[in-house]
Amino acid sequence: MKTRYYLSWFNDFFPEKLVKLLHEDITDRKSLVMISAQPSGYKDKQVNMDDVFERTWFNQANIIFDEYHFIDYRMQKEDAQRLIRNASVIFLCGGDPVLQNDFLAEYELSDVIKNCNAVIMGASAGALNMAAKWLSSKNAGHKVEKTTIYDGIGFDQFAYESHARLDYDALVQGYLFPLSEEIDVYAAEQESAIRVKGGKTEIMGPVYLISHSKIQKLVETL
Repeated sequence: MKTRYYLSWFNDFFPEKLVKLLHEDITDRKSLVMISAQPSGYKDKQVNMDDVFERTWFNQANIIFDEYHFIDYRMQKEDAQRLIRNASVIFLCGGDPVLQNDFLAEYELSDVIKNCNAVIMGASAGALNMAAKWLSSKNAGHKVEKTTIYDGIGFDQFAYESHARLDYDALVQGYLFPLSEEIDVYAAEQESAIRVKGGKTEIMGPVYLISHSKIQKLVETL
């Protein structure tokens, strides 16, 4: 069974506890494939992996790969799918979750990601799109006029909210309550992670479970 990491955001680098876990879980280091959440936001013809901020997290953790690939609209769909099939780790980057969601659909990547054997990771927008559902709303810091529930790739049957710019008070206001009536919601603050491995969900950092309009802060288990 694939190992999955839902990450909020790290301003500097992976925490030491997370680094230790990643070293245990990422044993195959042939290729890291990163999927953009700003897939049309680049003007250069060539991808410069040094410009991808999330890659620095792996460098600082001394998790080095033989190959690095960055997928956005500059790459052909068939090439993107091939790289994902052969990836050691697939990382869905942070940025705009709606643009990333559209890109995954247009390039038909979701099923390819689901069927590969890689360790799957996502940060912020990327973690949203790994989950079964996520909410786009003004309360979540999105620049939108109306609230929309999106379907993610759906590795696990829960919704995810990375509310790095919000706090517990925003959750109490209840913008996630309607969604929590149909599916459990994990709301993660900055510097947090959820690992799903072998059917077990484990928590690092400040993460809240919202279920049927009730909020519970989860105990760290990692």
